[in-house]
Amino acid sequence: MAKVLVTGGCGFIGTNLLKYILANRPDWEVVNLDLLTYAGNLENTLELEKLYPQRYSFVRADIADAETIDTVFQEHAFDLVMNLAAESHVDRSIENAGVFIRTNVLGVQVLLDAAVKYSVKKFLHVSTDEVYGSLGSEGRFREDLPLAPNSPYSASKAAADLLVRAYIKTYGLDAVITRCSNNYGPYQFPEKLIPLMVVNAYHDRELPVYGDGKNVRDWIYVEDHCRGIVMVAEQGECGEIYNMGGDAEKENIQIVRSILGHLGKTDDLIRYVKDRPGHDFRYAMDFSKIESELGWSPEYDFTGGISRTIDWYLNNKPWWERILSGDYQNYYERMYANR
Repeated sequence: MAKVLVTGGCGFIGTNLLKYILANRPDWEVVNLDLLTYAGNLENTLELEKLYPQRYSFVRADIADAETIDTVFQEHAFDLVMNLAAESHVDRSIENAGVFIRTNVLGVQVLLDAAVKYSVKKFLHVSTDEVYGSLGSEGRFREDLPLAPNSPYSASKAAADLLVRAYIKTYGLDAVITRCSNNYGPYQFPEKLIPLMVVNAYHDRELPVYGDGKNVRDWIYVEDHCRGIVMVAEQGECGEIYNMGGDAEKENIQIVRSILGHLGKTDDLIRYVKDRPGHDFRYAMDFSKIESELGWSPEYDFTGGISRTIDWYLNNKPWWERILSGDYQNYYERMYANR
């Protein structure tokens, strides 16, 4: 039985990763460590405690709290650490960069120190395509490109990537990095593009689109990403970086219109707003390395994935209503106050 730590497991990608691991790796025992900040929702993982009582447990903690992290590592003797804990919303990083530096840089350093101290066999750090900066109309991001982040968020993630590299070189830690394009799917916090537009369109509210809506992103269905993360954890070579993408480049306005079409709404709901500072024009991932070396490629095409995603939000209205009202943030206290 492998002992695995997943940080940030109550967030969007973390939730989907936990569900994927527990369903597909019966010999993995998983600890989910999450601080439950605004984007971490304990309700996402409630069923896991019931389905896998011997293989799943939850710890509420801050990855930047060195004393608590040391205690957790000492208690559990992890074989594998998968770090997904991060502040991840670009707009929020523009408003308050300090929070991003604390979690995305200091928090990673604390985890790395604990991994070295307690001889963790493998450390997997989940990064982002945004560390590469912005592309023009041609080309794709390759793993050997220089880092050129353009927002406080992406700069904090790039700094974390460099820390991981340093701990490999300095301390001999067996670590790998994954970088992925824009994820979409169930459980994504409603501040992000796709769930935000679904919720607004459902209520016939305006759909705010930055600039002219021509910014391009490569979209990957979250389950494909989770499958790739596990594959890299099992097969990835120490010190290597693995890009993942969905091979689905779309302009933001195309995404918005596809959502409107699925819901039977008109373009009249679209409202173009002032572009955000430092808005990268285009991201696209070259994932030929992970495809050739590990055999990974995306299985979901965008048409099928976006339909599944929109339908999930329509069928789980109470989930996002509790988030929008703020009620979900009281869930931990209700569940654990008397334990």
